[in-house]
Amino acid sequence: MAAERTVSAGLEACNGGTPVGVRIAMDYAPHHVRARTTGVNIVVYRLLRAPLQVFFHVYLRMSRMGREHIPSSGPAIIASNHRSFFDPFIIATMARRPMYYVAKRELFEIHPLLSWLLSALGAFPVDRGRGDHDTIATAKELLARGELVLIFPEGTRTRPGPLAAPKRGVGRLALESGAPVVPVAIIGTEAIRRGWRLRPHKVRVRAGRPLKFPHVDVSTPVAAASVAAQVWARVQLQWAWLGGPVEPEQQPVRETVQAA
Repeated sequence: MAAERTVSAGLEACNGGTPVGVRIAMDYAPHHVRARTTGVNIVVYRLLRAPLQVFFHVYLRMSRMGREHIPSSGPAIIASNHRSFFDPFIIATMARRPMYYVAKRELFEIHPLLSWLLSALGAFPVDRGRGDHDTIATAKELLARGELVLIFPEGTRTRPGPLAAPKRGVGRLALESGAPVVPVAIIGTEAIRRGWRLRPHKVRVRAGRPLKFPHVDVSTPVAAASVAAQVWARVQLQWAWLGGPVEPEQQPVRETVQAA
């Protein structure tokens, strides 16, 4: 088990401007601190966005709908289903500004260069095996400074078939940040990769109108689950519009408290 330490580093609270000590696993602390302080490396972001967007349009025949629902300024939570490693990069092209996103911590363990690149593009780690309070804390600080934060309420990639049930983290984040939530669905990315081979396959993304919820200091599990269910119902609407398979009955919100 990774050693843990308290990271203060002059980070300020969302309200009051006082330093906050956040307990973070030592191995991943630099990535959380970087997201909260340095943020996206805008040079790397711009150098990669242009060729990636061309690749998505030409090779994957990417189609984007509802881009007008992504706020051009101010905080917003982008809540989407998750089918592929490519999802955050494709969904990020829906916005005209950088988008932060959660990524499984295992990706930060593959190679130092990949870890640096993910952080430079706005990724910060999540421990999917438990309720990751560090990830929630980082997301709240990013939203407090007016950023876009992409999360995947299913908690992991789900393919193929209907969407999985959401976890409560998206509800907690929406309530405790007060940021609007934009429901997004993406389809087609599950068919892009076979091993290390990338296959051409049409990808479509659709965003719905933002949802707004009351702002509370501390959310209850019941309230968080209720908000998560409302958000997920809108994501399912976008998914169904894109032609994705839907279960006859709405899936319940899972009980495990997770960040995304």
